[in-house]
Amino acid sequence: MKVLMINGSPRADGNTSIALKEMGQVFAAQGVETETIQIGNQAIRGCIACGTCAQKGKCVFDDMVNETAPKFEACDGLVIASPVYYASANGTLISFLDRLFYSAHFDKTMKVGASVVVARRGGLSATFDEMNKYFTISGMPIASSHYWNSVHGNAKGEAVQDEEGMQTMRMLAANMTFLMKSIALGKEKYGLPELEAKQWTNFVR
Repeated sequence: MKVLMINGSPRADGNTSIALKEMGQVFAAQGVETETIQIGNQAIRGCIACGTCAQKGKCVFDDMVNETAPKFEACDGLVIASPVYYASANGTLISFLDRLFYSAHFDKTMKVGASVVVARRGGLSATFDEMNKYFTISGMPIASSHYWNSVHGNAKGEAVQDEEGMQTMRMLAANMTFLMKSIALGKEKYGLPELEAKQWTNFVR
């Protein structure tokens, strides 16, 4: 089992990193391998809807998106984590995720996804909902905890003081591990759900 964790914060050792490391300890204890990729400090442009990925099988902009795609394909679960900026995820992370999910054409069905959001105070729920949409359009089950996957902290290191947030991260990792293992067993016995040919409906002709 392997989980790929995407850190959308520009700060490598900030509060978002603390949340991911809390999850990582649980994954390690349960024999799940993890890899963390720092995205928030990268220069990543947004999608331009050129459609080149449909022909080339990768994004026309050859950067961290194309480097990450094979790791995404190989993992059993994906965690995307972001600080909250103006009631939204870090713009760099959104640009990265838009291009990664759109240009990576492999079947993402039944890979487990989890969103983690970190804020001083507000905007957590809006950001959490925003990030989960990448999973629900891709046939990816969403792992949950006993509360929304959020942690509070402003200054560097304050996240550790959010005891409920840290517990939420631990429970999230435990639930995600159970879900990934259950899906793996289900695949062995039943296989994946049969996919239908995609139907496209345009509202304006």
